[in-house]
Amino acid sequence: MNAMADKPQLFGTDGVRGVAGQFPLDRETIFKLGRALGIVLQKHVAARPLRVVLGEDTRESSAWISQTMAAGLRSSSVEVAYAGVITTPGVAFLTLRHGFAGGVMVSASHNPYQDNGIKLLSDSGMKLSESLELDIEASLAEFRAAIPDKATEAEIDPVPQLLDDYLEFLVGLFPSAPQFSKFRLVADCGNGSASRVAPRLLRRLGIEARILNSDADGQNINLECGSLHPNHMAEATRESAADLGVAFDGDADRAIFSTREGRIVDGDYVLYTVATFFQQRGILKGGAVVGTLMTNFGLELALGRHGINLKRTAVGDKYVLEEMRRSGINLGGEPSGHVIFSDISLAGDGIITLLQILRVLVESGKSFSEIVSPLRPFPQMIRNVRVRERRPLESIPEVNHAVSEFRREVGSRGRVVVRYSGTEPLARVMVEAEEAGLVERHAGVIAGAIESALGLAGS
Repeated sequence: MNAMADKPQLFGTDGVRGVAGQFPLDRETIFKLGRALGIVLQKHVAARPLRVVLGEDTRESSAWISQTMAAGLRSSSVEVAYAGVITTPGVAFLTLRHGFAGGVMVSASHNPYQDNGIKLLSDSGMKLSESLELDIEASLAEFRAAIPDKATEAEIDPVPQLLDDYLEFLVGLFPSAPQFSKFRLVADCGNGSASRVAPRLLRRLGIEARILNSDADGQNINLECGSLHPNHMAEATRESAADLGVAFDGDADRAIFSTREGRIVDGDYVLYTVATFFQQRGILKGGAVVGTLMTNFGLELALGRHGINLKRTAVGDKYVLEEMRRSGINLGGEPSGHVIFSDISLAGDGIITLLQILRVLVESGKSFSEIVSPLRPFPQMIRNVRVRERRPLESIPEVNHAVSEFRREVGSRGRVVVRYSGTEPLARVMVEAEEAGLVERHAGVIAGAIESALGLAGS
């Protein structure tokens, strides 16, 4: 039996994703996806009328994808509340707060503007389970008739109160927020969803902020800016002598930071900062933090010195959250800057992460540089190889040999992770060890073995 038969084929680790206008993000498939979602909700949600909240990022394709998705939902007798441009965690919050049967976010997160995606959320604000994704795919398979173009068009008007509700929630998280006003901040909105939220929030909190990349034009989302390109934010933080810098990705569920000196601080540093802070105040649950296979070994050692365990999962925030809930842990995340504070939200939220870092700075009285200095990450290299097919990597002798040679040389003082991306046709090679030269050499050898076996011609 094919093990893949029990796994969703259309959904990756972060919803349905692809090039806008091409399958599976062509109008007909999107309409059918909305219709299938509605049918599945009719079976699993008792409340009537069925209502779904829909939001999007700033890509030029997001508006028509939202309209098409809304048309599909309405064809299944589902009402749609349209939030317009908002963050993914904003949609998650609204779904739970207002009792929607589900949430839909149109975004490809950190991908370039040509790509887009559809993230589906349950009534709890969490990503859908694989079982529900399989139900949706089964419903999709039943729609064989072509859909007329006019049927895929729906007029939807944003409800401004939805975004306002999310902002009020963020402002109300910390009663002592006026203390935040003493900080100077640089915020890179990545020309994405954060552009609609972060500037307004920072003004409400009285924080003096230099805002970068908040003029979205539909094509500049993530373009040499945001959390994928934090160097610009870090340099602006250093130049401005700001207390803190932050860069968000396209849908603002991730955040990467900078110290006053321009040192880039990723999600591993955030986990170290908050875990030790929570532990000191007796609010770290489960005595552990959840990371992934990509979490740096240096973080595991640094947390261990404080008596804090690190639990690892497969890559993907949905797996991090599953382990957090299973183990009663309230802090988890990924090096990419996707961090979950489950006592506040079951979705990773880059803006909540920013507020938590500001809280640590206020209550500790220390600079960010002082707080993160004890964490010394191992040198790490990630190599991406574009592949023409996804054969099991463990079945390729050359790859197995290259991985075995690395493990023989470094023993327990290093790690290698070889896996496929959940959202792109890539194989990812992560190598870390105490010596940078060794890391670079072995990463090149392993990536070369994958490229020889699976790489695209001329890639």
